[in-house]
Amino acid sequence: MKINKKIIKQIETEAKKYFTNASGCHDWTHIERVYKLAMNIGRQEGADLKILAAACLLHDIGRREEMRSCGKISHEEKGAELAEKFLRKLKLDQSIVENITHCIIAHRYRHAREPKTIEAKVLFDADKLDSLGAVGVGRIFLFAGYFKNPIYTGREKKLAKSGGKHSYSKEDTAVLEYEVKLKYVKDRIMTATGKKIAQGRHDFMVLFFKNFWEEVEGAK
Repeated sequence: MKINKKIIKQIETEAKKYFTNASGCHDWTHIERVYKLAMNIGRQEGADLKILAAACLLHDIGRREEMRSCGKISHEEKGAELAEKFLRKLKLDQSIVENITHCIIAHRYRHAREPKTIEAKVLFDADKLDSLGAVGVGRIFLFAGYFKNPIYTGREKKLAKSGGKHSYSKEDTAVLEYEVKLKYVKDRIMTATGKKIAQGRHDFMVLFFKNFWEEVEGAK
């Protein structure tokens, strides 16, 4: 069976179940933004928009388990597992199920699973772009607040240079997230359309954190 509007609606209904009481940094609004970005990029990059839509709606359904386990469970692996079980119930063609689950498991920043299909590349880009710009700034502060971490410690630049892993620790401030990861995200974007969007969002974050430290030091 192929994907149609009815199936997309079923997928959306199923996916929403995994975001009840979700943290603000990874709630349903994140899915909506990634969906909108992906549709924009996908149209320009020639992606299959139905497969892309399904992948966007399902890409973070494993996130709840990762947050609860403080990172011990990888949300992209759990999400792909949950998505495959549900998609098989819909009796979709095997190639469609494989493409969607590949999109989900390849969207993660930290692992070396390279997105192979254009749909996977577009989802990867849309998900990463949502971590940049004004929205990205808001999200990383929400994430730090979820774990009751401070706004900053003053050790972020030193910790970033040390190369150690600080995810889900008390050192994992919003500023550290920027220093360790977000300032490099634009260089990982895969599509031409995504790269254009990334540059503007990156520039915003650079200026934001420049102003941030100047304010911390009482310089302005």
